[in-house]
Amino acid sequence: MEKKRDEWEKTLEIKDLVIHYTSDSETVYAVNGIDMEISKGKTLGLVGETGAGKTTTALSILNLIPEPSGKIISGEVKVKGKDVLQMGTQELRSLRGDQVAMIFQDPFSSLNPRKTVAETIEEPLILSKMIPDKEKRFIRVLELMDRVGLAERLVNIYPHELDGGRRQRIGIARALALDPKFIVCDEPVSALDVSIQAQILNLMKKIQKEMGITYIFITHDLSVVNHFSDDIAVMYLGRLVEKAPAEELFQSPLHPYTKALLSAIPVLRIHNRPERMLLKGEITSPVNPKPICRFANRCSLAKEICSSEEPELLEVSPGHFVACHCCKNNKK
Repeated sequence: MEKKRDEWEKTLEIKDLVIHYTSDSETVYAVNGIDMEISKGKTLGLVGETGAGKTTTALSILNLIPEPSGKIISGEVKVKGKDVLQMGTQELRSLRGDQVAMIFQDPFSSLNPRKTVAETIEEPLILSKMIPDKEKRFIRVLELMDRVGLAERLVNIYPHELDGGRRQRIGIARALALDPKFIVCDEPVSALDVSIQAQILNLMKKIQKEMGITYIFITHDLSVVNHFSDDIAVMYLGRLVEKAPAEELFQSPLHPYTKALLSAIPVLRIHNRPERMLLKGEITSPVNPKPICRFANRCSLAKEICSSEEPELLEVSPGHFVACHCCKNNKK
């Protein structure tokens, strides 16, 4: 009975996911064998530099990898126990409707400039035929606007007439339209001012608490993800290099790349400032990479084994995983 309960609580499970992009004779290993899971009502923060494979991982959850250049080579992506990668057209449509939704990075380009606020939020309700009656749909739109903090007077306003924060609230309302259980957040606050970022994050937290929604939160800003996530996974060139509860990752990071990212967070004090770790060396090409540590060229701790063998993601303490030849034996 306990096993069934644990399985039910896993909203997302990704196992050995491999995704390639091909161009002529070159193959880019965008995601190269990652494993992760998220429990019901929790938030997993997925962080890393541009090109780490964060967005590609997110798109795979909705089976939206662009073809023909993108191709899922192997792996499983299970939402509530069902493999998204094996679903047919009708199942995917249902999944994207009432199970999984997405909040996009740019709150302007993700909205149709020819649709008003009400029309944008109403669109998924029309497509899903969830609420056939027009008047009832409008009532639902007003409810969603109120939930995300949009005034009723904005129903007939177009996106270009609003600021970035209100535009992103429209995107959140649209994502909530069909009562999804899981939302993919692809850098939803990176294009916003810092003060607006805090408002949007607080709103998303409130919605999660009220509705029990599960989030995967993709960002390159560790200072943001620390206050928003239960667990944090760090990606580097298509691989997971470290995963741990948020508090533990910030207090006891193990992987050199994680330490470098944390050292880049601005600190508002003059004295006793932590030393910034500057990464030097060439970035390993994601095109046809060799089975070695992809961070070795930039790592000050690199050993001979790092240039000949790819490290596995191993659990070094309860819930704390790291893929590093130099720190995998640092068990607590």
